[in-house]
Parts: sequence; structure tokens; C-alpha cells
Amino acid sequence: METATITKKDIRKLSLAQIKDFLTEHGEQGFRAKQIYEWLWKKSAQTFEEMTNLSKKTRELLENNFDIRAVKVSEKQISSDRTIKSSFELFDHNLVEGVLIPADDRMTACVSSQVGCSLTCKFCATGYMERKRNLDPAEIYDQVVLIRDQAESHYQTPLTNIVYMGMGEPLLNYANVLSSINYITSPEGLGMSPKRITVSTAGIAKMITKLGDDEVKFNLALSLHAANDEKRNQIMPINESNTLEALKDALLHFYKKTGSRITLEYILFYRFNDTLQDAKELWEFARQFPCKINIIEYNPIAEANYTNTDPQTLAKFAQFFEGKNMVINVRRSRGKDIDAACGQLAGKKPPVVKEEVTA
Repeated sequence: METATITKKDIRKLSLAQIKDFLTEHGEQGFRAKQIYEWLWKKSAQTFEEMTNLSKKTRELLENNFDIRAVKVSEKQISSDRTIKSSFELFDHNLVEGVLIPADDRMTACVSSQVGCSLTCKFCATGYMERKRNLDPAEIYDQVVLIRDQAESHYQTPLTNIVYMGMGEPLLNYANVLSSINYITSPEGLGMSPKRITVSTAGIAKMITKLGDDEVKFNLALSLHAANDEKRNQIMPINESNTLEALKDALLHFYKKTGSRITLEYILFYRFNDTLQDAKELWEFARQFPCKINIIEYNPIAEANYTNTDPQTLAKFAQFFEGKNMVINVRRSRGKDIDAACGQLAGKKPPVVKEEVTA
């Protein structure tokens, strides 16, 4: 049985210089490369037909040799709180999810970096999926463009922020994630400020160190959820090879190299990591470098028997940090009714045996 092969190249994998070389080899004027590049990355063209300042002959040359593997919205759901979750179809028919999170002072796009995930965090729906592949820079870029268009069409408000907090571990797709941010922030691309972008990691210490060495301009968030190695090992197996001590050293290095304060994300699970002792351990970890703490409401998933802590316990946990010179924010979940909230992105799949929580 014959298998279909893709013969055309993805033009968005070519640099400006490579596009110019291709044009000159085919008797076209080299300056057209800049026009094509602008159509691809500034105007977000999805077809060569859209490139109206090119001759029909040039467009046909591109069409015959290249693809634009544009991401499409496969399905869209709108929450009662105005959050919009999209299922995005990739050129190979894989699906990833992204979310538009509207707020009074901002419009945030939450985008995915991988199809599935390999880290198996016990509280996250994506962690129960197989990691099929990394996303290309253009596939991440397209999510931002499509969510930006939703913000403008549904709410007449421009996109203000981007968080890499969707499906996948961004730092295990390091080169493509940084390349996508370059296209999003470059004046030749979407021109967004890198300070409006946050990359969230489950904690890959050596890659956090590399972010510092590369002196990135965007923000970094660590999904912490326990400041105790034994507990963190239970819910985040990545901690077994990236201990809190290793993460502390990496985060200190990142701060020294970039000057950017780190965000620590901490989900409160009922009777697991919500005691005053847990709060003390969190404070002891957080006080070692400039940071802020986001306490996050847990969003239940079918695969695990984790429960959100009660309001009284949450209040006591947050009150522990009063007078300790620490910035604490309590984040309320958005889009829970359409499974668009933090930790719920996965797509449809068969049910699995539930995980039990042990203290």
C-alpha cells in the first residue's frame, strides 16, 4: 500500500535569505523575498493568492514549490464567562487547544507548544496524553494570530498578552518556542512586546539555565505546586530529576542573567498541599529569589481524584504571607464549563483509571 508523501516544502521554514536565493535561482527579482516574508510573518497570509503585490507568475511559482501549512480552527466553544476555547487542526490532522481569556484590563492568548505532553503531571489532563510531536514555530505563531482575531471579532479588543501554558512543555521544544516568540515580537512579525509573553515550565532546570544564558526578554513562570520534594515527586514526576534545589539554582541564574522576576504557580489541592506548613515551605523556597506567587484554583479532570481546597483554607494559606514582603495573587479559573481552564486542555480521549491523592 502506497503512502502519501509531502513533496512541497513548507515556505515558513525558510529564512528570508533562503527565499531570496530561491527567487533569484528562478529568474525572479530578489527584493520580492522581503515582500513574501512580510506576507508570511507580518500579514499572516495563509495562501499565496493573498500576496496581491506579487505577479501572478510569481505566485504560481510559489504555489508550485511551497505550502503554507496554516493552522485552522476545527472547533470553537464560548464559555459563560466569555472565555473562548479553540481546537486547532494542524496540517497533519493532529489537534491542539488554545484559549482566549478576556479580562477587564487584558486579552490573553494561551497557546500550546506540543501535541500532547511527556511529563505525566498527575493533575493535568494533557499529562495523560501521549506526546506525539513538537509544534513548529509557525504552528505556535498561527495560534496567536487566530486567537488575536477572535479577540478583535468577538470583543473588539486587541490581544495584549500571550502565555505558553497550553498543551505541552515549552522548554522541551526549546528552539521552536524561542523561534515562535521571535516571529511574534519582531518588527518584521507581529511586533508584540516580549514583556507581554510568559513561558510556563514544569521545571527543566538545565533549560531554565539556558534561558538565562540566552538572556531572553520574555517572562518565566514555574509550575511549582509543592515546595517539598517528596510531595512534588508524587504529582510531578519531573521533580525526581529536577529537584527543588536544582530549580532554585537555575532560577537564581535566570534572574541574574535577565533581571526578570519569576512567577511561581501554585495550585491548592484539598488536604495535600494546602496547610500552613505547606505555606511555610513555599515561602522558604520563594524567598531565595525575586518572584511573585500566583495561587491557582484547581480545575478537576476526569482522570484524577484531586479536589480544589475550600475557601477558608485558601484564605488562611494566603494570609500566611502577609507582612512577609511577598507578592501573592489568587487567580480564579476561567472557562471551566468548557474545559478551557488551567490543566483541562486535552481533547477527547478514552477514560482512564483515576489517580488517588495521598498526603
